[in-house]
Amino acid sequence: MTIAFVKTPLPIIGAPMAGGTTTPELTEAVARAGGFPFVASGYLTAEALAPLVERMRETTSNFGVNLFAPNPVPVDRMAFDDFVTALEPAAAARGITLDPEPVEDDDHFDAKLDWLTEHPVPLVSLTFNLPTAETVDRLHAVGTQVVATVTSVPEARAAAEVGVDGLIVQGPRAGGHSGTADPTRIIEDRATVDLVRDILAELAMPVAAGGGVDGEAMVGDLLGAGASSVVVGTLLLRSDEAGTASTHRAALAADEFTDTQLTRAFTGRPARALVNDFVRKFDPVAVDAYPAVHHLTKEFRAAAKKADDPHGLHLWAGTGYRGARDGSAETIVKDLGSRFARE
Repeated sequence: MTIAFVKTPLPIIGAPMAGGTTTPELTEAVARAGGFPFVASGYLTAEALAPLVERMRETTSNFGVNLFAPNPVPVDRMAFDDFVTALEPAAAARGITLDPEPVEDDDHFDAKLDWLTEHPVPLVSLTFNLPTAETVDRLHAVGTQVVATVTSVPEARAAAEVGVDGLIVQGPRAGGHSGTADPTRIIEDRATVDLVRDILAELAMPVAAGGGVDGEAMVGDLLGAGASSVVVGTLLLRSDEAGTASTHRAALAADEFTDTQLTRAFTGRPARALVNDFVRKFDPVAVDAYPAVHHLTKEFRAAAKKADDPHGLHLWAGTGYRGARDGSAETIVKDLGSRFARE
């Protein structure tokens, strides 16, 4: 029997989608369905995270919090300046003046980690980089399980070495940001189920998996490959409770958008999105510079959202995006996981 670090009636995990997409209403719906909810702490201060966690405690005692682990990539100033120059005409057309100075931050990591050790939660996951042994030890000391997002066998080995309790295996077909610890590497396409098998062939650890999930059949395939739970994000983007922008929702169902692509154009870190005009124009000149590019394009993307322009917006989507549907997230999670309910 597969050992699970997530023990919920249904083997479905609601992915932590930062930036307002994972709302309190969405996490509550996932919990009501019998799945495992994650509070997304990305882009939040510790002060902003606190009420979200406390609200989650009122719903369930079985949940997690996701953190962006610091992973600074030195900014190639010449390449960054060239990207700014390329973006300036499109920004000017929207009445936006770009700040050419790279902005760096660590997403308030230390403050959020401090808060989570003072107000322990059942589980913390980390993405964008592997946790340090010190981080794992601090969370373990207050009774919190720690899981790492991994995208390759070497990452899985390294995570095991620092003492994590389990792995979230993210395949390259997942929507939004890749959790890779090396955002500069070329991410080759492959099925998530194959990555799960490769990792479990080397490591005897609890594993959850996601990436490109398009429906119940793939949930079964991932569980059959040895995952104890399946992470879904894109399939929840059109749900009633998600904070997905209306422009993004419409694009997921529009005939106009027919493909997804990993691109660094929006944030300087590989992330899978629907291919729109922004991706076509700026991906060829995109640079590895997260979070500098994220900050650079933030106002541009906000303007596109306000103008209801899908071609200037980051339309995060995994390859299974055609499986996303309207309706309650509670129903969506039940439909995905009820056949695989745990005894």
